[in-house]
Amino acid sequence: MATRTDFGPPNYREMLPPVISQNYGQWKYHERVKPGLLKHVAESGAELYTVRVGSSRLVSTDWIRDVCAIAEQFCDGYLRFTSRHNLEFLVSDKDKVEPLIEYLKAHGYAVGGTGHAISNPVHTQGWIHCHTPATDASGIVKAVMDDLYEYFGSMKLPAYCRVSLACCLNMCGAVHCSDIAILGIHRKPPKINHDLVRAKCEIPNVIAACPTGAIRPDPKNKTLTVNEDKCMYCGNCYTMCPGMPLADPVGDGVSIWVGGKISSARTPPKFSRLVIPFLPNNPPRWPEVTGAVRNIVETWAAHAHKHERMGEWIDRIGWERFFDLTGIEFKAQLIDDFTLAPETFRSTPTFKW
Repeated sequence: MATRTDFGPPNYREMLPPVISQNYGQWKYHERVKPGLLKHVAESGAELYTVRVGSSRLVSTDWIRDVCAIAEQFCDGYLRFTSRHNLEFLVSDKDKVEPLIEYLKAHGYAVGGTGHAISNPVHTQGWIHCHTPATDASGIVKAVMDDLYEYFGSMKLPAYCRVSLACCLNMCGAVHCSDIAILGIHRKPPKINHDLVRAKCEIPNVIAACPTGAIRPDPKNKTLTVNEDKCMYCGNCYTMCPGMPLADPVGDGVSIWVGGKISSARTPPKFSRLVIPFLPNNPPRWPEVTGAVRNIVETWAAHAHKHERMGEWIDRIGWERFFDLTGIEFKAQLIDDFTLAPETFRSTPTFKW
């Protein structure tokens, strides 16, 4: 008989609401009742309601205690966090659904993000924690969602709109496959501090970390050299060596990508494609970034067919028409010269014989 240990996460089945445990794998249908409210009906006739709330990625213990107290009051303590930084209250008692929603709205919680709406953005660490960011994460997400909040709390868009942000191209956010992706970019190579390299860095590891082979040893001086023409400004070298900082207040900024999706519904998954190569870091509200994202969202909303995701709309009208409608200037950086682009951009989990 296996004994319990403290290694790894607890068994999730031990924390499911009773209605889920009793009807596990036997759900008849799911319904989007209104923004922020989902209804799940089992084959037995049992019902469960999910109330979704957008939250921050970085939260305090006091905030967590508050939301746990709300869960105890309205849904027997059953609460979960999603990968897109949403809170979901799992309510078994139908009579408590509306009082919960009213309580949340009265206390400043953002209810929404379901159906044909903008999702709560998944994002990376940014300036608060990461060592290689080209921009902030939480700050831009806050500014963008403040500006687009009307599309989070309603279902008036043509389809889902998944927004993501990664503060550098190492991309621990989902910017490779989102309807709108905000990606921080460096534009200058690392500035080598040779004394620090000699004192603290394992030179073979730094060389091996470079994906383009731009870093070479300099045995005579016991340091490194960087071929700037080969550098892709990823920051991997700084991850391995504190003597190769990459951040630059002028060179760092934000790029905008569109048209990606993970879903296989209607069309295969798509990678996001670059449409704005650079916007400046302009905290605390990033007006250039928020304006660009709103422009793309509202242009898509005005011209797309119902259920048509961003990338599907662009495929239908063509990229030339996309740039005409949005008024975005086409620049040389948007031309993709990656040799294997046709193969990598046309990927799908669907087998074709």
